[in-house]
Amino acid sequence: MSGLTVARLQLFHYPSSTVRTTVISSKLHHSFPSSNRYRPRTLHNFSTSGIAQSSSSSSIVGDLLDYLNESWTPFHATAEAKRLLIDAGFELLNENDEWELKPGGGYFFTRNMSCLVAFAVGQKYSVGNGFHIIAAHTDSPCLKLKPKSASSKSGRVIVRGSDGSFLHKLVKVKRPLLRVPTLAIHLDRTVNKDGFKPNLETQLIPLLATKSEETSVEPKEKSSTSSSKVTHHPQLMQILSQELGCGTDDIASIELNICDTQPSCLGGANNEFIFSGRLDNLASSYCGLRALIDSCVSPSNLSSEHAIRMVALFDNEEVGSDSYQGAGAPTMFQAIRRIVGSLAHEHVSETSFECTIRQSFLVSADMAHGVHPNFSEKHEEHHRPEMQKGLVIKHNANQRYATSGVTAFLFKEIAKLHNLPTQEFVVRNDMGCGSTIGPILASGVGIRTVDCGIAQLSMHSVREICGTEDIDIAYRHFKAFYESFSSIDKKLIVDF
Repeated sequence: MSGLTVARLQLFHYPSSTVRTTVISSKLHHSFPSSNRYRPRTLHNFSTSGIAQSSSSSSIVGDLLDYLNESWTPFHATAEAKRLLIDAGFELLNENDEWELKPGGGYFFTRNMSCLVAFAVGQKYSVGNGFHIIAAHTDSPCLKLKPKSASSKSGRVIVRGSDGSFLHKLVKVKRPLLRVPTLAIHLDRTVNKDGFKPNLETQLIPLLATKSEETSVEPKEKSSTSSSKVTHHPQLMQILSQELGCGTDDIASIELNICDTQPSCLGGANNEFIFSGRLDNLASSYCGLRALIDSCVSPSNLSSEHAIRMVALFDNEEVGSDSYQGAGAPTMFQAIRRIVGSLAHEHVSETSFECTIRQSFLVSADMAHGVHPNFSEKHEEHHRPEMQKGLVIKHNANQRYATSGVTAFLFKEIAKLHNLPTQEFVVRNDMGCGSTIGPILASGVGIRTVDCGIAQLSMHSVREICGTEDIDIAYRHFKAFYESFSSIDKKLIVDF
């Protein structure tokens, strides 16, 4: 695995690296489940009367590749989403401030710089109307440095300002810096028979450098500013300080992820595939975010909208979502209550909020398991999603997915109206089933939810695969959801 660390600095930096001549290593723990600065090809500018002007493009695949190459960590993915929204004219909110919202406006806020919620208010919105939401997650399985990684082997970063303040920044070490080498098969001939089963504590340690006179772990003097040097290797700290343009003593804390340095790219005989890390779930995140922006591209897009369009991107899905910035926190529903209250210009009763939730609809977008041509027996015979065949609607009788017959129907009706293909997935009865943020959010306050995803291969590997056509189909389906759901939903009668 080629590693590139990016650290988040409260100064923020993720150093990542691959070096063939390395002997110094870093202690890791795991976030595992139980190029150029990206500029979009389509530019958006909000007008004073609503939400923005844009030229359309036929495909968003190139923009997605740029987004993936910039977004090595949840922090960078959130920062890129923030930049896109600001470029489109959305207004940045602070969760600690009072919000003054208006119909026709676009707004967003971030939490921990790894979670983001953005929304656009319909011009005809009134209290009690619903929210149409696409939710995804920004994190992917990865290796992370432990709080104390220094030894004779070999991060978010917080940097001290000259005035005594602490600064939060994003940093990327773009050159290969670390590598986790595997043992040669000659020295472990059981691998072919028993599989690769490394000891997660001792055998996934990345190498940083050969030992040299500058690599002493212990500082010559102990001081209040030397704790970073003690806990992390001096050469690592020196690299970070060079990237950040500060002294090593100015780095108060780091949070580093190890990332693959190989750029995301097109592949296949006809360039029909995307080869990339973090497709799960940045592909869904980008398609949902782009759909929201492009569905609000001019004031007329929201002129007849009675609902509020929202995208919510959470962190920590891969480890259960139970965090301050995860879907298990009440972030999204607290935001909904605040939005309703601001637009009502008065205290919102519990009944008004409950009516809003009952009128709302959530699309939980997370990548799906496409059928692997070499392992087709791993799929249920009649539910084998293929790449390039459209979004996969996920079903599970044990509610590992939140899809119901009603929510699947509504989501497929959108596709039918816009001539978009869909597929359906049910896991084999003799196999376990993963889950998503869908059931977490659906059960949180009782919001109608459908689980869906783009078919992919090699999920959770350092190099995943999906189809280019599916990216554009997902984008169009999500955009159609924002633009068409209100008209379809009002025709459906279930509880009466």
